[in-house]
Amino acid sequence: MGKDALIVLSGGMDSTTMLYDYADSIALAVNFSYGANHNEREAACARENCRRLGIELVEIDLAFMGRYFESSLLSGADAIPEGHYEDENMRSTVVPFRNGIMLSIAAGLAESRGLKAVMIANHGGDHAIYPDCRPEFISSMGAAIANGTYDHLELRAPYTSMTKADIARRGCEIGVDYSLTYSCYKGGEKHCGRCGTCVERREALLAAGLIPDC
Repeated sequence: MGKDALIVLSGGMDSTTMLYDYADSIALAVNFSYGANHNEREAACARENCRRLGIELVEIDLAFMGRYFESSLLSGADAIPEGHYEDENMRSTVVPFRNGIMLSIAAGLAESRGLKAVMIANHGGDHAIYPDCRPEFISSMGAAIANGTYDHLELRAPYTSMTKADIARRGCEIGVDYSLTYSCYKGGEKHCGRCGTCVERREALLAAGLIPDC
């Protein structure tokens, strides 16, 4: 197959695992900054992992989302609810159509570079809260990308039916260093351990037999 894909790389656990898991087919990574508390720390992780793998990273500023969209994720650390990802209050962390916007840009970038596919690391644990992570969205967005590009680019989302624990186990198998990933929605120097993404991260790392960092 060769290096024919672009990956949307946040710098969190899931996309970083996918970066290493599919490094042989990834030619380019793209990181988006959209005004979330954790963007800067995630981006630093994305840069380091791409450097280690020798994969080019493009960083794109989507600051308009932070200015015009409504989400607790864009409203400072104090606005982030605490609890489990599946709790109803976590709906406030939804950034409306975030993955749709990012995938549209990623598709245009991939086609501009002559690549054949775009990759995204959505997973089963996201489905309860985030509609733009669900299989129905991936299927529809994949069709839109294929029909909207001359070369009919493919949307690859191989983790869609996996849990975060499954992803962490896979990362362990291939030697991913999760200390070089960042997940906390509050965006502090250390993972807070209380927000939804920290709770899910801790559960996944424990399930994979690792010592959690939050």
